[in-house]
Amino acid sequence: MSFKKAATAQVASKSALRRQREREHRYQTILTAAEKLFAREGYSQTSMEQIAEAAEVSVGAVYFYFKNKEDLLVQMMDAIGLLLRSIIGNAFITHGENLEGFKCAGQAFFEDFCVNYPEKCTIIFRESVGKSPEVEQYRKALFDQCIQDLLSALSLVCRHQGVTYTGKFSPEVVAVSIMGIYERVAYQYVMWQDQAEHLKRIGRDAVEFILGGVQNLFSEAKK
Repeated sequence: MSFKKAATAQVASKSALRRQREREHRYQTILTAAEKLFAREGYSQTSMEQIAEAAEVSVGAVYFYFKNKEDLLVQMMDAIGLLLRSIIGNAFITHGENLEGFKCAGQAFFEDFCVNYPEKCTIIFRESVGKSPEVEQYRKALFDQCIQDLLSALSLVCRHQGVTYTGKFSPEVVAVSIMGIYERVAYQYVMWQDQAEHLKRIGRDAVEFILGGVQNLFSEAKK
């Protein structure tokens, strides 16, 4: 390749990278604007025109990235789910794959995710509920992934503690129950009562309650 052709290719490559960065930035801008509107006004009350105005883009640009409002919500849930699982999983790994790590992972849900990302919390626990079969399918998939993460963590905790469960379905029941407690406490104190300033203490009480139940099952398994 000649020097001229190589230089032209390099310029074209830089231009393509710049366009890609611009597309990614615009995509994130639209998602962020929609997230704020869904959390504040409600999913059903928010139009694509409002999202475009908040993101400072044309309505056509919104439809370029998302087929419709439902598609936007689904992609938003994917991003939120990844963040949620990363926060909990990183806390568990960082503090040890044992009961202490399990405790810190639970605290991270309340003290990091719920406190620092209240809008994302509102999306997955309120605004994604009962919207459509497709959205409900994605919501179920997200919660199933979280439950599988909990099952894997419980398995590592059991190995560390040197115990096993006596019942075949006990680990799954525990994981499902934990997700239910997380969801209910977040809904009660973040969305209904707006007690975010007290969520650290509330979350620690919830986690201690969960740990007590888990440890009781371990004790029974040792007998």
